[in-house]
Amino acid sequence: MSKRIRIKEVEPAIYKAMMALENYMATTKIEKLHKDLIKVRASQINGCTYCMDIHSREARQHGETEQRLYVLTNWRETDLFSEEEQAILAMTEEVTLLPQGVSDETYERAAKLFDEQYLAQLIMAIITINAWNRIGVSTHMIPNE
Repeated sequence: MSKRIRIKEVEPAIYKAMMALENYMATTKIEKLHKDLIKVRASQINGCTYCMDIHSREARQHGETEQRLYVLTNWRETDLFSEEEQAILAMTEEVTLLPQGVSDETYERAAKLFDEQYLAQLIMAIITINAWNRIGVSTHMIPNE
């Protein structure tokens, strides 16, 4: 694998803007484990090894179990995730897997479980990790880099 640019070094202002969004997302009322599920699941879909490594470790630090992390790719096939978590995972997958978009069913399910502010924050959290995944994948970031 060839060495690729480090956006943080080449375009520090752009990286600073991304960090500003990330820092804002850290102030939202989204529960830590909800954020972790979003970050790990989107990173799995996007194949971002760097983000999977970081965010699965963070999830464990926040109390996530190994078992749930192991079955996260097949979350629909288990009863280990709450109704809220299932709605978040469905939103994460559908926002991440564009161009299909978010189905009315998935959106309405989430809208019934979360108030508008929480739902807006969830959507932005999904968008944010997808942006980070694209940075990590396109620049071949690797864990412990």
